Amino acid sequence: MVEKRVVVKLVGEAMAEYLSLQEAVRKEGEKGVGGSFHRALLKSIDSKIAVLKANYDYGTQVQRKLFPRKYVEEYGVTNLWKIDLAGYWRMIYTLRQPQREQTEVEIISIWLDVLDIMDHGKYDEVFGYGKK
Repeated sequence: MVEKRVVVKLVGEAMAEYLSLQEAVRKEGEKGVGGSFHRALLKSIDSKIAVLKANYDYGTQVQRKLFPRKYVEEYGVTNLWKIDLAGYWRMIYTLRQPQREQTEVEIISIWLDVLDIMDHGKYDEVFGYGKK
């Protein structure tokens, strides 16, 4: 039987945003702040990552003609997906299949790179929405 394994990796701006968000939640926790937006957003990201590990094509696939040049140039994306997060934020990711490792048991891996985590305003800017 072939086992399918999904590896989720935050890269570039997504990792920076995630670490910044974790730090904000930590500082709010030290001050006794409970249900903050930062905490809700971090929980939303973590829960969506868990969903992606079970169902990597859960998000909405972005049409190729709408790919921001930024992702094509920086990451060489051939597919692009988005997921809505709390507070109108978005998580942008791509799927890729790494080269197979030579092992006795064949493991098919899907690598999912989260490229960006952004608010709705930045999302509109990156994807060119609202420009006329």
